[in-house]
Amino acid sequence: MAKDSASGNRLIANNKKAYYDYFIEDKIEAGMELCGTEVKSIRQGKCSIKESYIQIINGEVFAINMNITPYEKGNIFNKDPLRPKKLLLHRSEINKLAGQLSTKGYTLVPLQVYLKYGKVKMQIGLAKGKKNYDKRDSIAKKDQQREAAKDFKIRNLG
Repeated sequence: MAKDSASGNRLIANNKKAYYDYFIEDKIEAGMELCGTEVKSIRQGKCSIKESYIQIINGEVFAINMNITPYEKGNIFNKDPLRPKKLLLHRSEINKLAGQLSTKGYTLVPLQVYLKYGKVKMQIGLAKGKKNYDKRDSIAKKDQQREAAKDFKIRNLG
């Protein structure tokens, strides 16, 4: 768990696979509607967004398949770990996202879950799927950058 004390942010979960599978075109911060034991479990870092996705249902935005492990000390108050979690956005933001999603090939993916000044936030991204050749191209670019950095470091040391 990374902590950025200057801005009050603490990273809980990161979805690196989303950056590999999609071109992220726009990022939006959304609040999350959670119950108390879910917040306690997230504070402990027991949250996974790897298999989750975002849907707009009846004008409301939900995170589907987001897994929050039940709080150990919570008993009857624990909720279903995979229940849909409502995301809190302004109506204008929801309408803008719905309009952009109507374009073929676009989807909403969760990118990060973090605490911001004690509140649980999720960064969601408007994304367009990558083709296999795009994925191979991004891997090749990363390898090339890594090699260039390695050569630069060797040249400066020697």
